[in-house]
Amino acid sequence: MKKDIYKLCETLWPINRSITGEGVRKTLEIIKKIIPNLVIKEIPSGTKCFDWTVPYEWSIKDAYIIDPDGKKIVDFKENNLHVLGYSTPVNKLINLSKLEKHLYSLPDLPNAIPYVTSYYKKRWGFCIQDNVRKKLKKGLYRVLIDSSHKQGSLTYGELIIPGEIKSEIFLSTYVCHPSMANNELSGPAVTTYLAKWINTIKTRYSYRIIFIPETIGSICYLQKNLLQMQQNIIAGFNITCVGDDNCFSFVPSRIEDSIADRAAKHVLRFLHPDYVSYSFLDRGSDERQYCSPGVDLPVVSIMRSKYREYIEYHTSLDNLDFISPEGLFGSFEAIQKAILCLENNCFPVAKQLCEPFLSKRNLRSSIGGEKTLRKDIALMMDLLIYSDGNRDLISIAEKINCPLWELIDVLEKLKKENLIELHEHKD
Repeated sequence: MKKDIYKLCETLWPINRSITGEGVRKTLEIIKKIIPNLVIKEIPSGTKCFDWTVPYEWSIKDAYIIDPDGKKIVDFKENNLHVLGYSTPVNKLINLSKLEKHLYSLPDLPNAIPYVTSYYKKRWGFCIQDNVRKKLKKGLYRVLIDSSHKQGSLTYGELIIPGEIKSEIFLSTYVCHPSMANNELSGPAVTTYLAKWINTIKTRYSYRIIFIPETIGSICYLQKNLLQMQQNIIAGFNITCVGDDNCFSFVPSRIEDSIADRAAKHVLRFLHPDYVSYSFLDRGSDERQYCSPGVDLPVVSIMRSKYREYIEYHTSLDNLDFISPEGLFGSFEAIQKAILCLENNCFPVAKQLCEPFLSKRNLRSSIGGEKTLRKDIALMMDLLIYSDGNRDLISIAEKINCPLWELIDVLEKLKKENLIELHEHKD
């Protein structure tokens, strides 16, 4: 699977995406080949979604700058970050001083092309390496952006996987950035393979999985589905920046102690104890919408290098070399483990007063006097002693310093011997 997730990133890499347009549709159609039950939906331009309005659909065919010597110095077809996102069309000769007003570069990263957009105000522009910009000489420049804005729609993908109950686990990722690897492609690629895995297993919870344009997409989705989401979602994950090999990061929900927060931190504690924990004050992606007052969904983010915290962020340096099959798969495993913790969480209740007689059930040796209990026996005894119906399995796992997934088989053995019963989730 490591290679498969990375290969999906490679396949999606050349596509020019924005918050609307054919790039999003093409991306979703490719993902749909892997998860065929993905439903692709459209929201018309002009639709009001809370305080926002779905903008006109943007498309672009070509863009370039030709310098006074006839050399093409900026070419959209070579790198789709070269154009200011949602640029209005332009085709004219202008002098350098006027051109400068439409150029965006990064003096601190002179070899990088920045990612810049103007979704909700009409303007045109080019993004350029600062070392190229500094070499521009006076004269006339041919600038062309062959783009259009038209009545169209915002496109998103939705996947609902029914479980045994209506309560849902929510996965959200975005498909609106052009060619950037960690900040964009890692999220939908990892989410695609999580969805594929969930499709193959029997689940207690139902799953709501969406591939949307960031910000406007989550706002529109909430406008359409808020009541049902508030009634059903018990935990959610905003999946972005999950592809590189750096240490893990965690951004909590706004309430900070939801079951999603607890499951995520439990997994990171045991799998990646060097993870960096941020505050909700460090938010920056769609958790801003999901956790906003009045929405109040328990949505967290498990990431690798967090958005805004790595120098390659929102530049051409966030390329396919910045991510790896190992980095992507490590994130897949971390979120998968968090889902397994949620699926297996319960409130265990010991059925015997005092310690049960384990040896007569062949759960413990009949030879006494050992100085140290075997690890599996110790886990069984610790699990039983805290199974009072007031602690859930995540809390017990934290208390006895054991990953929850290592308790699943122990729990099954005790259940089989009628020594424990599992109560419904209270979250």
